[in-house]
Amino acid sequence: MKNTNQGTSKIYGIGRKKESTAIVYLIPFSDSTSQINCEVNGYKAENYFQENFTYLNHINLPLKKVKLEKKYKIIANVKGGGLTGQADSIRLAIARALCKIDKVNFRPILKFGGFLKRDARIKERRKYGLKKARKAPQYSKR
Repeated sequence: MKNTNQGTSKIYGIGRKKESTAIVYLIPFSDSTSQINCEVNGYKAENYFQENFTYLNHINLPLKKVKLEKKYKIIANVKGGGLTGQADSIRLAIARALCKIDKVNFRPILKFGGFLKRDARIKERRKYGLKKARKAPQYSKR
């Protein structure tokens, strides 16, 4: 995808957590026609995250930190993982997109808040001879 950062166009960021990957577009409200603030995979964010406002607040934290929550519309495409991993990957993608908007002012604020940290923990692969990554079959002495 191409970063079209000229004028008032889409700014995008990519975030990952566990098995989920999110591509987030930030669109200034002057360009958008609808009044939906956040859209995830074509659904309103409230419906996608099953009315769980913990996830919604978690997603909007980077925008609140830099005081831009009413300025941008969020369009997120997420795949893989569960709702918690998806919410975290959306948050990281939003923080990275905000750094593209104004790196000098926003990056120190977001970095100090811990929004630019990538949680690299992923599922460990299964090894041969074992049932799961580390679970061995029961040992029998006789």
